[in-house]
Amino acid sequence: MAAGARRLSGAAPPFCTVRSFYTAVLYVLTPFALLRLLRRGFAERGYWQRWPERFGFVAAPAQTGAIWVHAVSVGEVQAAAPLIRALCRRAPVMVTTTTPTGSRQVRRLFGDEVLHAYVPYDLPSAVRRFLRRVRPRLLVVLETELWPNLFHLCRRDGIPVVLVNARVSARSAAGYRRVRPLVRATLDCLAAIVPQSRVDAERLLELGADRGRMSVTGNLKFDVELPPSLLEQAQALRRILGVNRPVWIAASTHEGEEGRILDAFGEVRERFPETLLVIVPRHPGRFARVSALCRHRGHRTVLRTQGVACPPGASVFVGDTMGELPAFYAAADVAFVGGSLVDAGGHNLLEPAAAGVPVLTGPHLGNFTEVAGLLARAGALRKVHDTAELARAVAELLGDAPLRHRMGERGQRLVDRNRGIVGRLLELLDPYLISRPPRSGRG
Repeated sequence: MAAGARRLSGAAPPFCTVRSFYTAVLYVLTPFALLRLLRRGFAERGYWQRWPERFGFVAAPAQTGAIWVHAVSVGEVQAAAPLIRALCRRAPVMVTTTTPTGSRQVRRLFGDEVLHAYVPYDLPSAVRRFLRRVRPRLLVVLETELWPNLFHLCRRDGIPVVLVNARVSARSAAGYRRVRPLVRATLDCLAAIVPQSRVDAERLLELGADRGRMSVTGNLKFDVELPPSLLEQAQALRRILGVNRPVWIAASTHEGEEGRILDAFGEVRERFPETLLVIVPRHPGRFARVSALCRHRGHRTVLRTQGVACPPGASVFVGDTMGELPAFYAAADVAFVGGSLVDAGGHNLLEPAAAGVPVLTGPHLGNFTEVAGLLARAGALRKVHDTAELARAVAELLGDAPLRHRMGERGQRLVDRNRGIVGRLLELLDPYLISRPPRSGRG
């Protein structure tokens, strides 16, 4: 750790040329990034708002020296929530996100307890402007975010940067290898790196990370926060869904996945005609399209936002709200976690496991390979490869209550055994939390 701290005050990294080229490309691409915000805004109006923040024009906080936590979107904010709450007890916290859904999740979880803004684009002018206004004492970055200019300018201003819960999939590693000099120099700006697993650590080392600044603490998602009222919320939801009918949830689904899920659902209903399928799309901008697809397939469909109980004749319930996924998991009999029948890398398998629900997933798990292996070895998860396997697995679980109970219990035990990551992270971050007068951002 001392070696990492010493590097913060060292000379500028020898990658000016490659970083200059990277920066020039970013400036060329910035108009296209703005066009992308415009396009995405048709599905999610939040992309049309607060553009100045993306160029570093943020309100200066009342106090300097905040701990800055960057979490891209909903999943990262949810995973970081226990750590953010713990950091709030030590200093003011600024949380940045990239997406409007991540922004809403920050406000839903923390209200005014933390400061919030969109992260600036990785343009030197935007980053310098942000640093001058916020003047953080520490930057904590979640998972896979590598920002060459941001990390370089933080090091230049004496702001330690710690990459926590770092993960590098095989696909990401292959992409990073194409720009290895830039990645190596960016990793060299970090004060500490905290990978999720030894596999992630080895991939980071291969890309040029310093072993002396690396500590493997485990996956932060094991410290998943379950609301104290989760049981009551789940019971209330189950009354809305139907107490006496089987309930299967397909959560965090992506484009191209819902059609396959509905195909499998048709096979499941041949054996269990009363089954209700709950679909929770990953992106709010797709709620309406998924609802329309379900109706087009002939399913009587109820939306959560309608605020009505699901009648016996309805077969699909669309969870078109934010923040209720843990309760939906706890209210279901079987959970399928999406982003895995299509090649999207999968999503958090530990949320349904923590709720005591048997977990199903598709084969595309680049972002959750180790977690999937742990759950599978514990007997809490099954992997399916196509529609037919998904239908068979759901039907088997719906027809075997003892099997559902065993799988759910094993998942809960695995999560409980692996908790405590936040405490280990706080020990690692403590040396960087010592109060120091932040220097103003410089060029």
